[in-house]
Amino acid sequence: MIKTVFVSDIGRVRSVNEDSSWVARLEQGYTLAIVADGMGGHQAGDRASKLAVDTIVEDLHQLPSGLSAEECGESLKRAILHANEVVYRESSEHEEYRNMGTTVVAVLLADNEGRIGHIGDSRVYKFSRGELVQLTEDHSLVNELLKTKQISEQEAHVHPHRNVVTRALGTDPEVAVDLYPVSLEQGEILLLCSDGLSNYVTLEQMTRTLGAADLELNDRADRLLRLALIAGGDDNITVALLEHSGEDGLSVKEWNT
Repeated sequence: MIKTVFVSDIGRVRSVNEDSSWVARLEQGYTLAIVADGMGGHQAGDRASKLAVDTIVEDLHQLPSGLSAEECGESLKRAILHANEVVYRESSEHEEYRNMGTTVVAVLLADNEGRIGHIGDSRVYKFSRGELVQLTEDHSLVNELLKTKQISEQEAHVHPHRNVVTRALGTDPEVAVDLYPVSLEQGEILLLCSDGLSNYVTLEQMTRTLGAADLELNDRADRLLRLALIAGGDDNITVALLEHSGEDGLSVKEWNT
């Protein structure tokens, strides 16, 4: 019913891939997708994002079956808050991980309805009827400047501090998680990505790629990643796609370089 794929690439500049991702169908029938973009440099950023993803996956593997979309949201929020505790504790106890943190964006679906959990500037978009809409709101300095009309959309794309986040997982003992309702009907696609994609690939390019019905889902993910590399690839790039195909079964492809 829901096809999934995720791809990740170190990019052309970075020496370590600090992104972590996970997409699969849980045994209880839920679909879970996570993208986390670590910060703190090299080993610390990589450690933070992996700890966050591993903690969320482990917690949600234990979910009972038959939860409503609202209950999925509460479970996802608890898992993300637990991941915040784990990353913050690791950072506090080990000098080499001091001040590490990560963004996280996760989708948990029961059948075709569920919730998005979000901290930071990794994003979820929804592609439907030829239109791509961003569902999450960035916790970033640039977004705050945009909301207060201190900069324009054009200035935001080239702002020297566009990678500065105002909220992250693991940097503080407590953090707020934004929850958004989400549904996925036949033919619709959810795109989860780190800013290595959204900072380099335009909305028009994403829309055109996701609407390429002649391409398999994994080919569309690969094309998005390649577009980011062509545009410079100055950051790690991670893309996860969930498509309601109307067919039975679920397929997963992973490419991590």
